[in-house]
Amino acid sequence: MKLQGKKVIQIVSDEFEDLELWYPVLRLREEGAEVHIAGEKANEQYKGKYGVPITSDCSFEDVQASDYDAILVPGGWSPDKLRRYESILTMVRSMNEDEKVIGQICHAGWVLISADILKGKRVTSTPGIKHDMMNAGAEWVNEAVTVDGHLVSSRRPPDLPDYMREFIKVLETK
Repeated sequence: MKLQGKKVIQIVSDEFEDLELWYPVLRLREEGAEVHIAGEKANEQYKGKYGVPITSDCSFEDVQASDYDAILVPGGWSPDKLRRYESILTMVRSMNEDEKVIGQICHAGWVLISADILKGKRVTSTPGIKHDMMNAGAEWVNEAVTVDGHLVSSRRPPDLPDYMREFIKVLETK
C-alpha cells in the first residue's frame, strides 16, 4: 500500500459535493492512508448536496495540523461555510507553511482564498470561481488537475481520477 502510515484530514460541512468528498476518502483508504473526517462537531452527521451522509470523527477545534500529512477540502457549497471558521483557516495556513499536501476541488478554492495562500500559485477550480482565484493572486488554468508543489487542485467530479492520481503521487513523496 502506497500510503501506509500517512494521515489525512478531510474537512466537512453540510452541502459538500458528495463525490468530491467520498471518492478521495475511499481512494486514500484503499492506498493505506488513515483518513479522519473533521466537522464543526465530533460525531455529527453531515449531508452532501445529494443527501449522502458522512459522520465526523472529530471537530475542527480538536485537529492539530502537525498530526497530519495532508488536508482535503471538498467542493460543493460547503467551502463557503468552511472558510468562516478561523480554526480551518489556521489549519490550512499551517499546512501550507509546512508544505504538507493540500487538495482542493471545485469550489474548495474559496477556503484557500480565505486562508490567503494562493498568491503566485498555479491552480484550477470550477470555472465559476476562476476570477475569485485570480483576484487572490493565483494563476488559474483550465486543466483536470494542477500540481504546484504541495498544492493539488482540480475542477469537478469528472476529473476525480486525475485529481486523486496526482494527489497520491504528491503525498507519497512527503
